[in-house]
Amino acid sequence: MTDPIDLYYWPTPNGWKISIALEEMGLPYRLHLVNIGAGAQFAPDFLSIAPNNRMPAIVDPAGPDGAPISIFESGAILQYLARKTGRFYGTTERDRIAVEQWLMWQMGGLGPMAGQAHHFLKYAPAMAPPNDIPYAKDRYRGEVARLYGVLDRQLAKAEFVAGDFVSIADFAIWPWASLWEGQQQSLDDKPHMARWLATMAARPGVQAGRALAAEKRGDIAADRKAQGVLFKRAD
Repeated sequence: MTDPIDLYYWPTPNGWKISIALEEMGLPYRLHLVNIGAGAQFAPDFLSIAPNNRMPAIVDPAGPDGAPISIFESGAILQYLARKTGRFYGTTERDRIAVEQWLMWQMGGLGPMAGQAHHFLKYAPAMAPPNDIPYAKDRYRGEVARLYGVLDRQLAKAEFVAGDFVSIADFAIWPWASLWEGQQQSLDDKPHMARWLATMAARPGVQAGRALAAEKRGDIAADRKAQGVLFKRAD
């Protein structure tokens, strides 16, 4: 029996990328919760795996040449798992290029912009004292809307993000895009994105990955202690 992969995780969009991929790929894994609201990401043992003090991270006991390997950064983990299994990366070099383009689009664009939208639209106004900054709210809400327009136009041409096959790019983008309401977006003018969101949400692997430790997902907007850890603010 294959030794399970150690998954260091908390139920956030970046964490869901990897739990979804592991479920979709049918890889056995052992869950290690990293409570980011309590500062567990700064523990020395975790930093030895993920020096940027961010989850998710994995340790694969059966890495290259059979030697263990630890990997941080969700995009790098997705690429590693796709290469390891030979799945969800397409079948041709052109497929792989398409997958990597959209994976980088998520890592460098949608993820950071949607994260900032969540921060300034939901969390910052709930801080003590409130930080309700109209320019920041408009800036990130608008940039997320632009990115979803890009995504919708791509999905008008293909069933999935990188083409007519499910890929790690879909696993990377869906967790953030599924939270479109919290980013104050609309799907009324994005029918292709809406169709893709529903298609992905119906997949058992996506459902299982999204549900992993869902009961641990708290309300940061109401948690002053977590705000202090995540946003470097005192109580």
